[in-house]
Order: sequence, then C-alpha cells, then structure tokens
Amino acid sequence: MKPYGLTVRGIIKNNSDEILIVKRHPKSRTDPEMWELPGGKVEKGEFFTDALVREIMEETSLGCTPGDFAEAVQNDYPHKRTVQIIMYLDNVEGDVKISDEHTDWMWASTDKIRTLEISTSLKKVLEKKNWTL
Repeated sequence: MKPYGLTVRGIIKNNSDEILIVKRHPKSRTDPEMWELPGGKVEKGEFFTDALVREIMEETSLGCTPGDFAEAVQNDYPHKRTVQIIMYLDNVEGDVKISDEHTDWMWASTDKIRTLEISTSLKKVLEKKNWTL
C-alpha cells in the first residue's frame, strides 16, 4: 500500500473575485507544468492550519489567516496518495512573489481556469463545487 500524505491548499481571491493560481515547475513529480492552488505538505506534528499559513508564505510571499473549510479531495499518484484540505484564506497581505517551486502565477476566474491545464486536485475541487469557489 502506498503511503498517505496530507496537503493543504488555499483559496485567495482578489477584489474582482478572481482566484490566485500558480503553475507547477516542469520538474515536479506530480502534475508538472499544471496550474494549481498554492499550498503544500503538512509536516509531521504540524497543525494543518499552521502548515497552510507557512506554505502560502513560502510559495507566494503573502501573509494570511485560515478562513472557512472549502473542500477535501484524495489523489492517488504512482508514488503516494494524498488527502488535500482546501481552505479559504482571509486577511491576505503583501504582494505576490512566487517561489522556485512554480514558474508563473495569475489571478483567474473559474471560466478562465476551465481553459487551462490544471492539477488533478484542482479539477476535482472545482467539479465538486460546480466550478464555483
């Protein structure tokens, strides 16, 4: 049986109700060069809300506080299985500066996101939420 990992992702919206998405690096083991919500792995012994704030800062340079729960999905990859918890983020501060884990970022409506190559987890979340976040 493949090991499970816990991942957290954040939904950040701007004043135009667009969602912040980031493009995965081409060398990523999972979903290379696909667009996704920012976030990442929860470390052993770490509260997932603390991990979410840490990952958002690492990947986007934005400060935030966890808001409401949005969705949860499971993904099975060749080397692991993940459960991803997706949360809305509040009190977002700063300017977006992405880390080396990603090659690009954008604010996008769900209609725009439909036209992009998106990660397996983002697609599952949007389908479960009827393409509304």
